[in-house]
Amino acid sequence: MSDKKTPYMEGMALFSVGKHADSIEKFRAALAIDPVWDDCLQALAMAQMHSGDLNAALETAKHICEVTPEDPLAFTGLSMIYQRLDRIDDAETAQAKARMLSWKQELKTNPDAQPPAGINVIQ
Repeated sequence: MSDKKTPYMEGMALFSVGKHADSIEKFRAALAIDPVWDDCLQALAMAQMHSGDLNAALETAKHICEVTPEDPLAFTGLSMIYQRLDRIDDAETAQAKARMLSWKQELKTNPDAQPPAGINVIQ
């Protein structure tokens, strides 16, 4: 198997200096090796968003939510993209999902954790 980390790290370096189009190419090369690598998919969505390709970013973010449905970061990224698309209701829904998932993760180590603000829980 080819090394997926090399193009991913190259993509991260390019992203960090604002070369979003170039970073997208590198992330896609890494995803050609491992198509469901969630960290790389997240990086791709953010690079697409920052490059201004919001429709591609939205499709990538939705895909991330499908392959990692329990990851709060997936829904946080989706929310960010919805905000940039001025789809505020969708952004708030995605962010509420992220907060709920984060709380569920917190409960695994801290059973006394309080629900996030704005989340009503029947006890």
